[in-house]
Amino acid sequence: MKAMILAAGRGERMRPLTDLLPKPLLAVAGKPLIQYHLEALAVAGLHDIVINYAWLGHLLPQHLGTGEQFGVNISYSDEGAEGLETAGGIRKALPLLGDAPFVVVNGDVFSDYPYQQLAGKLAADSLAHLVLVPNPVQHPAGDFGISATGYALAAAQQCFTFSGIAVYRPEFFSSVPAGKQKLAPFLREAMQQGKVTAELYQGVWHDIGTAQRLSELSLLLESEYVG
Repeated sequence: MKAMILAAGRGERMRPLTDLLPKPLLAVAGKPLIQYHLEALAVAGLHDIVINYAWLGHLLPQHLGTGEQFGVNISYSDEGAEGLETAGGIRKALPLLGDAPFVVVNGDVFSDYPYQQLAGKLAADSLAHLVLVPNPVQHPAGDFGISATGYALAAAQQCFTFSGIAVYRPEFFSSVPAGKQKLAPFLREAMQQGKVTAELYQGVWHDIGTAQRLSELSLLLESEYVG
């Protein structure tokens, strides 16, 4: 199974840090955020990885190379200067991802989710399986619900936050037009068709969407290392 790390975002809320570096290369406790993903995916046995890039994206291959030093093999999907949003970016990368289901991880989250478990989570009649997490303070309303039978719900009395971690079949993106396309509308459409499952993960997960949260995570990890 291959994996894709989404790394094409501009990181507007992280400026001025992202004026000189793409967000996934910002340091967390002394090493680039994206390196944590590469190392975790390698441990899980996911060694073939696609990384998309846009803003200052040429710096990603310069820093990461082929991925050999992390025990992985990296292919890159260049989206140009502005990026294609999540669904558009994944659609563009499909030739690199192949015909089998693949894992996708947002480049601006940090988690200890055991990626090796994802291979067995995709049901035979499902197009996607999402990892949801308890709602953080900055996103109290959440995104999606989970039915009693494990299906993702576009609307529910209790919603959880999409972690940015999922496994998809390539067919999920067959209806996505080329160009800039957001993911949520296609997820909601597939949920209404009963084609998306979900789980609630209550382990470590952080959304690194602002400079403050980046700093807080660095301090947390540094304190763990010292401890």
